Amino acid sequence: MKVDHNIEPILKIKDLKKSFGENHVLNSYNMELFDGENLVVMGKSGSGKSVMIKCIVGLIQPDSGSIEIMGKDIMKLDHSELDFLRTEIGFLFQGSALYDSMTVRENLEFPLRIHNDSPEKKEELVLDALESVGLRHTLDLMPSELSGGMKRRIALARAIILQPKVIIYDEPTTGLDPITAKEIIELMREIQLKQGSSSLIITHDVDCARVISNRMILLIDGINYAEGTFKELSSLKDKKIQAFFK
Repeated sequence: MKVDHNIEPILKIKDLKKSFGENHVLNSYNMELFDGENLVVMGKSGSGKSVMIKCIVGLIQPDSGSIEIMGKDIMKLDHSELDFLRTEIGFLFQGSALYDSMTVRENLEFPLRIHNDSPEKKEELVLDALESVGLRHTLDLMPSELSGGMKRRIALARAIILQPKVIIYDEPTTGLDPITAKEIIELMREIQLKQGSSSLIITHDVDCARVISNRMILLIDGINYAEGTFKELSSLKDKKIQAFFK
């Protein structure tokens, strides 16, 4: 998909700073995500990727800087406004994070709880989401009855059930075998093309980044250290950058 960088970004982070005591995790971090784009952010463990995500969804308050989603500064929103904005953001948690005590149906219904849709409409949304990930037959199964790859697909179905404008993927292929990881990556591409959503993908999986990304950011020393396509970044001679592609 061709991405238009001349329009306003759907997500914009400017000069974001966050420290925990003497540990300066984000040091004026900047990022833009455009409509219809797959943006991959790579960084070593402890580099601040998870902190950045939590700032985006309002789980952590940054020390300074701004985060705008669809033109709205999330730090200026009240609780109800932030909750509404979160319905426009799908989130695939690392490790899937399904509720073990709930069936697949109940896991997918959970994001719908704040909507006043009829039971019939909720059922339609659940079935459509499961159809999108090829697992309609798992409707009444428990998470314990699913393989790791199936759990990840169900978690993805839950993330897209409200057809969000932005989908955040936190290490989508971690813990999966190469074949299943490839299937998840292809599914992410299909959903992005079908829904026209923008995707922010946090990963350390070089193959995932190569296949899925329109653009990449390397998060090093708390800043946007390097930015470009996979081909552009992988060809640079900088040792810090090359460490990601070995």
